[in-house]
Amino acid sequence: MSSIKDPRRPDLIVPYQEPAGKSDNPELASTLSSTLPMAAIFMRNRYVGWAAVAFSLQSWLGESEESQKSNSSPGYFAVGMSLMSLVVTYLPLFLPPSPGLQQGSSTEAPAPVPPA
Repeated sequence: MSSIKDPRRPDLIVPYQEPAGKSDNPELASTLSSTLPMAAIFMRNRYVGWAAVAFSLQSWLGESEESQKSNSSPGYFAVGMSLMSLVVTYLPLFLPPSPGLQQGSSTEAPAPVPPA
């Protein structure tokens, strides 16, 4: 080891202070409130639709003045989309599909055609 003295001056040491972070992070909540209704519509999953309603109401009621100015769409738009996803998922209960129509797409072979 060398016997060189430490060149740093103790009177110039500035202790590290963690920067103050944002108190609220609306990005995740707004992302979930806009994507969950679409996921509920595409998958026709009622539980995802109810989660979309909860997240969209939470993000709408938790909006601040800053987030209202920075967001491109208002909070009530996400609430409307989540309610629309519930309408789409519960629609087959009120308007059942016709019995002659095939539900979804299947992976099995189509039914044989009778000879003419």
